[in-house]
Amino acid sequence: MASSLTKDAAEQGTPDTGGKTFFGHPRGLATLFMTEMWERFSFYGMRALLVLYLIAGGPDAKDGSQGGGLGITESSALAIYGVYMAMVYLLAMPGGWFGDRVWGPRKTVIIGSSVVIAGHVVLALPGPSFYIGLAMVALGSGLLKSNISTMVGHLYNGPKDPRRDGGFTVFYMSINIGSFAAPLVIGGIGQSVNWHLGFGIAAVGMALGLIQFLIGTKHLNVKSSQVPTPLSAQERKSWLLKGLMWLAIVAVFYGVVGGAGLFSINWALIPLALIGIITPFVVMFRIKRDKELTAAEQSKVSSYVWIFVAAALFWMIFDQAGSTLSIFAEKNTADTIFGLGFPSSYFQAVNPLWVLALAPVFASAWLALSRRSKEPNTTVKFTMGMVLIGFSYFFFVIPMLMSEDGTKVSPMWLITVYGLQTMGELCVSPVGLSVTTKLAPAKYASQMMGVWFLANTAGDSVISLATIGGADLVGMGALIVEGVLATGAGLAVYMYRKRINEQMGDVR
Repeated sequence: MASSLTKDAAEQGTPDTGGKTFFGHPRGLATLFMTEMWERFSFYGMRALLVLYLIAGGPDAKDGSQGGGLGITESSALAIYGVYMAMVYLLAMPGGWFGDRVWGPRKTVIIGSSVVIAGHVVLALPGPSFYIGLAMVALGSGLLKSNISTMVGHLYNGPKDPRRDGGFTVFYMSINIGSFAAPLVIGGIGQSVNWHLGFGIAAVGMALGLIQFLIGTKHLNVKSSQVPTPLSAQERKSWLLKGLMWLAIVAVFYGVVGGAGLFSINWALIPLALIGIITPFVVMFRIKRDKELTAAEQSKVSSYVWIFVAAALFWMIFDQAGSTLSIFAEKNTADTIFGLGFPSSYFQAVNPLWVLALAPVFASAWLALSRRSKEPNTTVKFTMGMVLIGFSYFFFVIPMLMSEDGTKVSPMWLITVYGLQTMGELCVSPVGLSVTTKLAPAKYASQMMGVWFLANTAGDSVISLATIGGADLVGMGALIVEGVLATGAGLAVYMYRKRINEQMGDVR
């Protein structure tokens, strides 16, 4: 395996842009498209089942629903979900670091995929190992996420390649194909037949993705197999010692807590959530303080701070699709359409279905506006996305009021909420992925993709801490506050757009 990632990689060369293409893009995009699709299939299947499995058989489960879950309270399930989501994206940062300094993006994706498969296998086995499997899936996803996005960037001729934004939009479609199929297959079987069978199907999906990646690596750019800034022998030893030291500290701390009989789930959730909030600011500060960066790179990093904060607030709301909205779908929404019943996990397929329908419309609209020199720049697109996600929660208040007396509201309410959020997502997510690769200093290529995913980490961590602190995320007060924060952040980006655009330099 090692030789195929180093020696053989040198013979790959840059993919021939004059040969076969994938929707007008380099052939390597098809390889990355399919790998990401299967990874998202496993991840979103997990997201569709997680909260429902955690509360199954407990006091907050829906009457008549399948038992066999962990039977914990709704608030604890939402907190666990928030931390799990935060860790998936937090681990994209060390995943990017391993891609930049240890294994290279290609090898890191292979290792990450293998860990995801193993994690889902553990989840498929009934018993006390559930949280171990959950941690493995989060770790594997983190290793894979930032590196596969970086490899998409490698396929193009620099930040100014006119196909680049379109390529990321096509790549983004793979995420939504996988995330659309996952709730229907993994969610439907897991929720209606057997939870652990659903988790096992997720392992099969990721295995298919890994096989496809290994077959198609010949179409990737040679950069994908290289380690941009490899660690020296001294640095390797230093990092190993630091890792062992922190591992020993954590082991001793939790050994003392457990030995004293004080351990509860919050002893794990609260530190992880705090790490999820603190880490993004530490990482951004460290990159900004790097004296090796040029003045232009420093300026671009400064502009990225605005984008990061707005994105964190966006994902804070958006990622509740698998928690707050999932609980509402399970308990307060009718589970029949035209007389046909369906499990509530199917609602998790609505957002990707909206994306599949709307992404081509948005991509065509941006291209048409670009030809007329009227395409909104990144800051305006972010403003649009923030206002839309904020308004989706203002709209969500209506069905919540309607269901207060126990009435099951029409599925169309949630479908509309997802539609509003999807339009916001299409203004933020593919644009954010692309602009991150454009603004990233060369020294931090993969790590900056990890920083982008830290926006999810920060948003999910805030929600988890709020839940632990007693906030009712399914209450109207919390919805209104979140909607106001998102809308206000979008308007702030718009007000300061000139300054942000100046800091971006030649990036738009």
